[in-house]
Amino acid sequence: MAKYLATGAAGFIASKVCELLLGEGHQVVGLDNLNDAYDVRLKEWRLRQLAGRSGFTFHQGDICHGDGLRPIFQSGLDAVVNLAARAGVRQSVENPWVYFETNLTGTLNLLELCREFGVNKFILASTSSLYGANNPQPFREDANTDRPLSPYAASKKAAEVLCYTYHYLYGIDISVPRYFTVYGPRQRPDMACHRFISAILHERKIEIFGNGEQTRDFTYIDDVVEANLHAFLNGKEGGTYNIGGGSRVKLIESLNIIEEISGKKDILELSEKEAIQARLKAEAIIDPLTDYKALFTAAAKAQAEREGWELAGKDAASIKKKQDLLFQAGITKAFKGLTNLEAKAAWENLTDFVPF
Repeated sequence: MAKYLATGAAGFIASKVCELLLGEGHQVVGLDNLNDAYDVRLKEWRLRQLAGRSGFTFHQGDICHGDGLRPIFQSGLDAVVNLAARAGVRQSVENPWVYFETNLTGTLNLLELCREFGVNKFILASTSSLYGANNPQPFREDANTDRPLSPYAASKKAAEVLCYTYHYLYGIDISVPRYFTVYGPRQRPDMACHRFISAILHERKIEIFGNGEQTRDFTYIDDVVEANLHAFLNGKEGGTYNIGGGSRVKLIESLNIIEEISGKKDILELSEKEAIQARLKAEAIIDPLTDYKALFTAAAKAQAEREGWELAGKDAASIKKKQDLLFQAGITKAFKGLTNLEAKAAWENLTDFVPF
């Protein structure tokens, strides 16, 4: 069995990759700097699911600091799965420097250590954001990616190019999966699926641009994790792979699912009369586990029940919590009868954080 370094191990995708590798009998060294890009307690909860499992060790560290990674490589590694990244388009416009530091400089540090210590397998997690606005759809891996539209996409493009350079110069076997709108349990609270579910459950209006006919290629987390293993075992050297569900889903369909299971209606605010034609489709290298509606429904129900909401068609008593608690975007808690400051203090003192 192999020994992997999995960076970003406390993240949404990486923590599930660690679980899969451990389940296959491999050793996994998890690395994460536990930054505050979103609530650290969610990251700590994910790590607790890995703690104590045979073959797993964790190091708190940053891929931006190459010298601090040296002891991990000195212990011997067979492969690096680089899932540590700063993600998100909008945030990258506000602070592009941290994106390039993590996504490019961090990748360079790892590649240099792979070269130095003879680690010949490297997986770089990348993004469909590279394809920009002008490529024909469905996107092909050999499409032009020279016109990224955000610092996030540009930083990932630069990291991909750097990986190819190290593949050419030093023969490191590189695989680059490009992800398309990953969703599922444990997802980041800033992701669209999570925000939509939380807004509807809390009876906040959701403003969408267009009439909801715009589409995305949603990819379930378990499919993405399997695809990473597929790329490692069966991918060609230097290969790039679109990791998508292979089908487009309309935004309005996702919102209708949440309305259906929550029993809440008329929560949409359309900001334009004309639809925004935003098409996104990927080539799947594995078959989706099941249909999008079933998986999205399961994720929405899990979040709703965790937050103590009554779902349409279910016995209210079976899911109503004794305490009346709300999750603001799934992360900050408020308690009935408490002022905002008291609720904030109570939440900060909680240690048993369990996400949906």
